[in-house]
Amino acid sequence: GAPTPRAVLGLLGGQPRRLVVAAMLLGANTVDAIAMAAGLTDTETKKALERLVDGGLVERDETGTIRVVPGVFEVVARAASRLRSAVIPEDLGATGDQVGAMRNWMTEDGRLKAIPAQRAKRIPILDFLAGRFEPGIVYSEGRVNLILGEFHRDTAALRRHLVDEDFLERRDGFYWRSGGTFLTDPE
Repeated sequence: GAPTPRAVLGLLGGQPRRLVVAAMLLGANTVDAIAMAAGLTDTETKKALERLVDGGLVERDETGTIRVVPGVFEVVARAASRLRSAVIPEDLGATGDQVGAMRNWMTEDGRLKAIPAQRAKRIPILDFLAGRFEPGIVYSEGRVNLILGEFHRDTAALRRHLVDEDFLERRDGFYWRSGGTFLTDPE
Protein backbone atom coordinates (compact mmCIF):
# COMPACT_ATOMS: atom_id res chain seq x y z
CA GLY A 1 0.00 0.00 0.00
CA ALA A 2 0.86 3.64 -0.15
CA PRO A 3 3.01 5.10 2.62
CA THR A 4 1.27 7.07 5.35
CA PRO A 5 1.36 10.88 5.34
CA ARG A 6 3.71 10.74 8.34
CA ALA A 7 6.02 8.32 6.51
CA VAL A 8 6.11 10.57 3.44
CA LEU A 9 7.00 13.57 5.58
CA GLY A 10 9.79 11.50 7.13
CA LEU A 11 11.03 10.39 3.72
CA LEU A 12 11.06 13.95 2.45
CA GLY A 13 12.76 15.25 5.59
CA GLY A 14 16.22 14.94 4.09
CA GLN A 15 17.34 17.48 1.48
CA PRO A 16 18.94 14.86 -0.84
CA ARG A 17 15.71 12.82 -0.89
CA ARG A 18 13.65 15.92 -1.69
CA LEU A 19 16.03 16.81 -4.51
CA VAL A 20 15.83 13.26 -5.88
CA VAL A 21 12.02 13.27 -5.84
CA ALA A 22 11.94 16.72 -7.46
CA ALA A 23 14.30 15.54 -10.20
CA MET A 24 12.11 12.51 -10.86
CA LEU A 25 8.94 14.60 -10.93
CA LEU A 26 10.64 16.79 -13.53
CA GLY A 27 11.36 13.76 -15.71
CA ALA A 28 14.72 12.29 -14.64
CA ASN A 29 14.45 8.49 -14.48
CA THR A 30 17.96 7.05 -14.28
CA VAL A 31 20.52 7.33 -11.50
CA ASP A 32 22.78 9.48 -13.70
CA ALA A 33 19.96 11.78 -14.85
CA ILE A 34 18.58 12.11 -11.31
CA ALA A 35 22.05 12.85 -9.88
CA MET A 36 22.68 15.50 -12.53
CA ALA A 37 19.28 17.17 -12.14
CA ALA A 38 19.48 17.08 -8.33
CA GLY A 39 23.10 18.25 -8.17
CA LEU A 40 24.09 15.21 -6.12
CA THR A 41 26.83 12.61 -6.42
CA ASP A 42 25.93 9.11 -7.63
CA THR A 43 26.52 7.81 -4.10
CA GLU A 44 24.19 10.41 -2.55
CA THR A 45 21.58 9.70 -5.20
CA LYS A 46 21.74 5.91 -4.76
CA LYS A 47 21.48 6.25 -0.99
CA ALA A 48 18.46 8.57 -1.27
CA LEU A 49 16.82 6.29 -3.85
CA GLU A 50 17.32 3.24 -1.63
CA ARG A 51 15.55 4.97 1.22
CA LEU A 52 12.74 6.22 -1.04
CA VAL A 53 12.21 2.75 -2.56
CA ASP A 54 12.20 1.12 0.90
CA GLY A 55 9.64 3.72 2.01
CA GLY A 56 7.31 2.99 -0.91
CA LEU A 57 7.55 6.41 -2.53
CA VAL A 58 9.74 5.37 -5.47
CA GLU A 59 9.84 2.22 -7.61
CA ARG A 60 11.79 0.67 -10.44
CA ASP A 61 9.62 -0.71 -13.18
CA GLU A 62 10.30 -3.82 -15.26
CA THR A 63 12.50 -1.83 -17.67
CA GLY A 64 14.67 -0.50 -14.84
CA THR A 65 13.19 2.99 -15.06
CA ILE A 66 13.11 4.75 -11.69
CA ARG A 67 9.99 6.74 -10.94
CA VAL A 68 7.82 8.12 -8.17
CA VAL A 69 5.06 5.57 -7.54
CA PRO A 70 2.18 6.72 -9.77
CA GLY A 71 -0.60 8.38 -7.77
CA VAL A 72 1.23 8.08 -4.44
CA PHE A 73 1.02 11.79 -3.62
CA GLU A 74 -2.71 11.89 -4.41
CA VAL A 75 -3.36 8.86 -2.16
CA VAL A 76 -1.26 10.33 0.64
CA ALA A 77 -2.91 13.75 0.30
CA ARG A 78 -6.38 12.18 0.57
CA ALA A 79 -5.26 10.20 3.63
CA ALA A 80 -3.81 13.35 5.21
CA SER A 81 -7.01 15.28 4.61
CA ARG A 82 -8.92 12.66 6.60
CA LEU A 83 -6.58 13.03 9.54
CA ARG A 84 -8.06 15.64 11.77
CA SER A 85 -6.03 16.39 14.79
CA ALA A 86 -7.63 18.62 17.34
CA VAL A 87 -6.14 22.06 17.77
CA ILE A 88 -5.02 22.50 21.33
CA PRO A 89 -4.66 25.91 22.98
CA GLU A 90 -0.95 25.41 23.69
CA ASP A 91 -0.33 25.01 19.94
CA LEU A 92 -1.89 28.44 19.43
CA GLY A 93 0.37 30.02 22.04
CA ALA A 94 -2.05 30.10 24.98
CA THR A 95 -0.38 30.65 28.34
CA GLY A 96 -1.04 28.46 31.37
CA ASP A 97 -3.77 30.77 32.68
CA GLN A 98 -5.51 30.84 29.30
CA VAL A 99 -5.35 27.12 28.52
CA GLY A 100 -8.10 25.97 30.90
CA ALA A 101 -10.61 28.50 29.66
CA MET A 102 -9.69 27.88 26.05
CA ARG A 103 -10.11 24.11 26.34
CA ASN A 104 -13.64 24.53 27.68
CA TRP A 105 -14.73 26.96 24.99
CA MET A 106 -12.83 25.75 21.93
CA THR A 107 -13.89 23.41 19.15
CA GLU A 108 -11.50 20.86 17.61
CA ASP A 109 -10.68 23.27 14.80
CA GLY A 110 -9.54 26.01 17.20
CA ARG A 111 -12.63 28.21 17.06
CA LEU A 112 -14.69 29.41 20.01
CA LYS A 113 -17.97 27.54 20.56
CA ALA A 114 -19.39 30.72 22.06
CA ILE A 115 -18.26 33.85 23.84
CA PRO A 116 -18.58 33.12 27.57
CA ALA A 117 -21.24 35.23 29.27
CA GLN A 118 -19.49 35.09 32.64
CA ARG A 119 -16.72 37.66 32.86
CA ALA A 120 -14.39 35.34 34.81
CA LYS A 121 -14.54 32.79 31.98
CA ARG A 122 -14.34 35.42 29.25
CA ILE A 123 -11.25 37.30 30.52
CA PRO A 124 -8.65 34.54 29.85
CA ILE A 125 -10.08 34.12 26.34
CA LEU A 126 -9.92 37.87 25.70
CA ASP A 127 -6.35 37.85 27.04
CA PHE A 128 -5.50 35.11 24.54
CA LEU A 129 -7.17 37.02 21.69
CA ALA A 130 -5.33 40.22 22.66
CA GLY A 131 -2.12 38.24 22.16
CA ARG A 132 -2.97 38.04 18.45
CA PHE A 133 -2.22 41.77 18.22
CA GLU A 134 1.32 43.12 18.23
CA PRO A 135 2.04 45.90 20.72
CA GLY A 136 2.72 49.21 19.01
CA ILE A 137 0.87 48.31 15.80
CA VAL A 138 -2.31 50.15 14.76
CA TYR A 139 -4.94 47.94 13.12
CA SER A 140 -7.88 48.91 10.95
CA GLU A 141 -11.26 47.56 11.99
CA GLY A 142 -11.20 45.28 8.94
CA ARG A 143 -7.88 43.78 9.98
CA VAL A 144 -9.13 43.31 13.56
CA ASN A 145 -12.17 41.50 12.15
CA LEU A 146 -9.95 39.20 10.08
CA ILE A 147 -7.85 38.28 13.11
CA LEU A 148 -10.83 37.76 15.42
CA GLY A 149 -12.81 36.00 12.68
CA GLU A 150 -10.35 33.12 12.85
CA PHE A 151 -11.79 32.36 16.29
CA HIS A 152 -15.48 33.37 16.18
CA ARG A 153 -17.95 34.81 13.68
CA ASP A 154 -19.21 37.55 16.02
CA THR A 155 -16.23 39.84 15.61
CA ALA A 156 -18.20 42.90 16.72
CA ALA A 157 -18.89 41.33 20.12
CA LEU A 158 -15.26 40.28 20.51
CA ARG A 159 -14.03 43.77 19.57
CA ARG A 160 -16.44 45.34 22.05
CA HIS A 161 -15.33 42.99 24.86
CA LEU A 162 -11.65 43.57 24.08
CA VAL A 163 -12.14 47.34 24.24
CA ASP A 164 -14.42 47.25 27.30
CA GLU A 165 -11.91 45.12 29.22
CA ASP A 166 -8.96 47.36 28.19
CA PHE A 167 -7.18 44.77 26.04
CA LEU A 168 -7.54 47.00 22.96
CA GLU A 169 -8.08 50.73 22.56
CA ARG A 170 -10.14 52.20 19.75
CA ARG A 171 -10.21 55.58 18.08
CA ASP A 172 -11.68 56.60 14.71
CA GLY A 173 -12.06 53.01 13.50
CA PHE A 174 -8.50 52.02 14.43
CA TYR A 175 -7.40 49.68 17.19
CA TRP A 176 -4.18 48.97 19.07
CA ARG A 177 -3.25 46.66 21.89
CA SER A 178 -3.34 48.26 25.31
CA GLY A 179 -3.37 45.35 27.73
CA GLY A 180 -3.18 41.63 28.27
CA THR A 181 -0.38 39.21 28.94
CA PHE A 182 2.88 40.16 27.30
CA LEU A 183 5.39 37.35 26.88
CA THR A 184 9.00 38.42 26.97
CA ASP A 185 11.99 36.58 25.64
CA PRO A 186 14.40 35.41 28.36
CA GLU A 187 17.75 37.15 28.17
